[in-house]
Amino acid sequence: MATLSTSKESKVMGYLPSDTPPWGAMLSLGFQQVLTMFPATVLVAILTKFDVGVTLLASGLGTIIALLVARRQIPMYYGSSFSYIAVVITTMSLYANDCFGDPTTFYCPDGVRIVQVGIMGTAIVEILVGLLIMRVGKAALDKVLPPVITGSVAIVIGVALAGAALGMAGAHWGVAFITLFVTVAFSVYLQNRGLLGMLPILLGAIVGYIVAIPFGLVNFDLIAQESWVRVPNITLPAFENPAAWASIFSIALIAIATIPESTAHLYQMSLYIDQLAKELGRKPFEIKKLIGLNLVADGADDLVVGFLGGCAGTNYGENNSLMAITRNYSVPVLMAAGVIAIILGFIGKLAAVVNTIPVAVTGGLAIYLFGVIGMQGIALIQSEKVNLFEPRQLAVGAIILISGIGGNLALKDGLYPFPIPVVFPNGIPAIVFAAIIGILLNLLFLLVPPSLFGVTERENINYSS
Repeated sequence: MATLSTSKESKVMGYLPSDTPPWGAMLSLGFQQVLTMFPATVLVAILTKFDVGVTLLASGLGTIIALLVARRQIPMYYGSSFSYIAVVITTMSLYANDCFGDPTTFYCPDGVRIVQVGIMGTAIVEILVGLLIMRVGKAALDKVLPPVITGSVAIVIGVALAGAALGMAGAHWGVAFITLFVTVAFSVYLQNRGLLGMLPILLGAIVGYIVAIPFGLVNFDLIAQESWVRVPNITLPAFENPAAWASIFSIALIAIATIPESTAHLYQMSLYIDQLAKELGRKPFEIKKLIGLNLVADGADDLVVGFLGGCAGTNYGENNSLMAITRNYSVPVLMAAGVIAIILGFIGKLAAVVNTIPVAVTGGLAIYLFGVIGMQGIALIQSEKVNLFEPRQLAVGAIILISGIGGNLALKDGLYPFPIPVVFPNGIPAIVFAAIIGILLNLLFLLVPPSLFGVTERENINYSS
């Protein structure tokens, strides 16, 4: 039976995670969730040569499975993660060389099948970390992966993608920069304007698309050639390929950046949900206590998308913001959104329209979005008040930044020349090397703390003044 969270006394309206809106409201709210996740989720597929239909299908099914794994307690929608783009492109370029050689290639199944194994490896890492947190608590994880590591790795991921963004923009600089500036304008000036304020990427892409048409950059023949209904190009992971197993470690290690992101989303949602529950006179849900379960759900999503051939996923901050604005945290609504995304995955014309987006347009969008990834790493370091006056914190962050960014810029194929059989036969990817060396250095400081030598930690800035 449908329930509606309202109160005659307070006239507060909203849906809590356990609430089921009427069918009309559930479908419309669900469609709004899909519309919010669509631009970024599809853009990741375009940038990494994944099938758009499979990506939508996997996003919807992965979300439903994750919600069920989380016992329908944690309202999250899962879309494609930007954090994995650099390592996915590197992996596909190394082991499936034709993927990025031709700009007219929209889908590279050989590369996707290799990466799928790595995505499933990420799922295992997320599940194991989630189970560990459920047993020992989050504080133990924070010691091994403090904000200076996770934030610095995020910065490296964003900056490492700069070359790819500019390479795409170079297809037509004028169209790229018009797309870029329009998208930034939408993201700044449409804040708090309802649904429109949640869709700056989609709106920017539409403007860029229209601008590109007079320059002959849009191939409408692709739309005419595609049927209305088609079966998405589902692929199975290439477990038989040694190169696929080599991708596991490098791809899975990016969870260092996505785990803190997912945890931050959970804390934010918990505050909003409990505030609404208070206004409605109902018990708080306190989903912030479900950090471990949340990460297990993240892993369940990546198992689904990895098996089907979708992009590595994460729970979406855009959708969380939409829920906060609309005060709709209903898990049934998110399940309805998942079903809608699955249906969209079978619409051939939709995938064809997406594939006609010019490279220059995606390049303009990428300049902004990849930069945001790096800036979010800085924001994490700031929000956690990392003491950058302390030499050990400075050392960990500095080494991650230089070895990660410098490795991508200066080394051939962005690989450190330290081959490891099976895991990294051609050398260690710069992002992975940076993360490993940062983690090891931090462990050294944990095992041999400066206090053993009579060193006292330097005072941080007084943020309260």
